[in-house]
Amino acid sequence: MGKHSDIYNNFYLISKRLFDIVASLIALLVTLPITLIVSICIYLDDRGPIFYTQKRIGKNGESFKIYKFRSMYKDADDRKEQLTSQNEINGAMFKMSNDPRVTRVGGFIRRHSIDELPQFLNVLIGNMTIVGPRPPLPEEVDQYNEYDKKRLEVRPGCTGLWQVSGRNALDFDKMVELDIYYIQRASLSLDIKICLKTVWIMISPNEAY
Repeated sequence: MGKHSDIYNNFYLISKRLFDIVASLIALLVTLPITLIVSICIYLDDRGPIFYTQKRIGKNGESFKIYKFRSMYKDADDRKEQLTSQNEINGAMFKMSNDPRVTRVGGFIRRHSIDELPQFLNVLIGNMTIVGPRPPLPEEVDQYNEYDKKRLEVRPGCTGLWQVSGRNALDFDKMVELDIYYIQRASLSLDIKICLKTVWIMISPNEAY
């Protein structure tokens, strides 16, 4: 039983990486027109940078730089401390439904998850995967208990069970529960199911902000 399980796990991991490479290359090419339009809109909105990079924590606690379209004003990180008391999610995560740091264009691209498109570069590089737990911030991981840290046993993903199950309507504990459920039951069929749900959510957004 153990050997069969190991063979399947190895097949799954190899297939997952191949899928990541092919899917991210196709996605970067197909979404190129969207990238150009969004880039122009972001720049015209407040004449700021198009892209935003941020330190995140990946598999086994290793840090990496994540790529996103900038959806907030340039001084957003400096203003975060002033807003911590208005956090709407319990646990080691910060979310506000009407975050004043979000630009006009940013609000739209966040609702439709367009701001996440540059993360296909992270997938191609190999520090992220298409489907997996979302990569947390270092200060969030500092608040993790041992159970929460199980989220870091696999490569973080662009989408996952949390995103297709309610997203910001769910609290931190529920997110961790969904991530660990995914890690324990990860399979090609589950990945495909999550990807299909993600496409639908991009068209008809759920609780994203």
